[in-house]
Amino acid sequence: MKIKPLSDHILIEPLDQEEKTKGGILLPKSAEKERPQKGKVIAVGSGKRTSSGKVIPLQVKKGDIVLFTKYGPNEMKINDKEYLIAKEEDILAILE
Repeated sequence: MKIKPLSDHILIEPLDQEEKTKGGILLPKSAEKERPQKGKVIAVGSGKRTSSGKVIPLQVKKGDIVLFTKYGPNEMKINDKEYLIAKEEDILAILE
């Protein structure tokens, strides 16, 4: 199934969090984890449309690794895989 986000929406595949604490303790898979805030951009929409009809292209592109707000994106499951749909305003930074 191919997904094409609309307007300024972005499809993100969340990246797994560290499974080790800063002190070196390994966390089991069953441990409660926070929602990820880093992910890989899978697809982007065409851009945000202004009131005059002009389309402003998005600053992120497919393949970018991004940081996003913790509770901004919406969760969805496609073919038993977790994804997030976010607006461009929910993206905080692109990691280089």
